[in-house]
Amino acid sequence: MTEPNAAAAAASLDIKAILDLLPHRYPFIMIDRVLDYERGKTITGLKNVSMGEPCFQGHFPGEPVMPGVLMLEGLAQTGAVLAYLSADSTKGKLFYFAGLEGVRFRRMVRPGDQIIYKLEMLKQKGKVTKMAGKAYVDNELAVEAELMAAFA
Repeated sequence: MTEPNAAAAAASLDIKAILDLLPHRYPFIMIDRVLDYERGKTITGLKNVSMGEPCFQGHFPGEPVMPGVLMLEGLAQTGAVLAYLSADSTKGKLFYFAGLEGVRFRRMVRPGDQIIYKLEMLKQKGKVTKMAGKAYVDNELAVEAELMAAFA
């Protein structure tokens, strides 16, 4: 009999597993852990926002706010992990951002916050994928968007 925690652990990924999938590296890796995923359907990722991140040196001095574009990048990277985990063959292929729709920023994100990225795969046709994504801080919606990307 499988222990309940073993099943949960199988559906999560640590940073080493994420780095095995994504080409991104510091300072541009925007996801720290995958909490759970269902192949071809959904994924939940986590990002711990630290004052040590380079963006806070200039955005904004004395009033650090995470740039919205980096939150969108975090959604995109989390979606890319789902795409890699859902595809049958991705060896040597890169997954490129192709578009955004319905982007809305709802809440500021600051150092010390923890972002929870939640994405749902809406459509996958050929090499192109469309996902709906939302990012939360303290159960409050911070950003939402529909993202399109494609394998090269």
